[in-house]
Amino acid sequence: MNATRYAAIDIGTVTCRMLVAEVDDAGIRALHRAYGITNLGEGVDASGALKPEAIDRVEAQLREYLAVLDTFRTPEQPEIPIIAMATSASRDASNADEFVARLRALGIELTVIPGEREAGLTFAGATAAFPGETLLVVDVGGGSTELVVGQAGQEPQMVHSFNIGCRRVTERFFHTDPPAAGEVAAADAWMRPQFQEYFDEMAARGIGIDRLVAVAGTATSVVSMHKAMAVYDTTQVHGAPVTKATLDAIRDRMLGMTVEERRHVVGLDPDRAPVIAAGMLILEAVVEIAGTDGYTTSEADILEGIVMDAARRNA
Repeated sequence: MNATRYAAIDIGTVTCRMLVAEVDDAGIRALHRAYGITNLGEGVDASGALKPEAIDRVEAQLREYLAVLDTFRTPEQPEIPIIAMATSASRDASNADEFVARLRALGIELTVIPGEREAGLTFAGATAAFPGETLLVVDVGGGSTELVVGQAGQEPQMVHSFNIGCRRVTERFFHTDPPAAGEVAAADAWMRPQFQEYFDEMAARGIGIDRLVAVAGTATSVVSMHKAMAVYDTTQVHGAPVTKATLDAIRDRMLGMTVEERRHVVGLDPDRAPVIAAGMLILEAVVEIAGTDGYTTSEADILEGIVMDAARRNA
């Protein structure tokens, strides 16, 4: 097949990201990645609605992305398909239709996808590099966490989207700064039984895994903080192994800091500082219940899954 370019946009509870990629018979080649923390889900857990200023932030970010996308148009392909999907915050919001209409006015047709669809696309994107392995993929987001298990290249065997995310946990449980021990314990007691049911079902079905793969900002931030990256380097993050000991140490460090102290940690995006402690707590709970010694970090996730799905449909 001739090379075709696509733009995938993922609008989450905390981040708004874009991948411009070219697809041909050899697979996917990333041309450009863009990332911004827009906090669309600010206050959604309590109010059930997207704030006007949060919608404004996403719209402003997307205007920037559209300007960048124009530079990737070619005479051979003057129009680049844009596939935009929104996840947890938009699923929960009573005014999601207003958000969709705002983006339609920009020329972006947004699809609000269910958690299981999000998980399946993430699994497809994250597992392409591990042919033949049975993998558990964990995606800690702002409003939800997805767990997906299956063999790379095949349909997942078990998919579940939990309404447990770093912004949701922060807003619901962390009321002091840094969070008090009782708040951390309450969050842990709320989330762990929910995750445990998933792993109990895996055991009952005789599903074992070769590898735990973690995607998204919490998992990648562990690597960048551990390596003290003043400038984020994807090549050092993608595929990096993280031991449980390293994860636990950074979790304890984040939980012991104020938000302002976290903003100055080398390797952590300052805008992620308010929610990273909760993200670490969620990720550590999954790793511990899974019984692995850590995880493999993947930069490939739902964005690659969106592009792969679009190319398959266009074939």
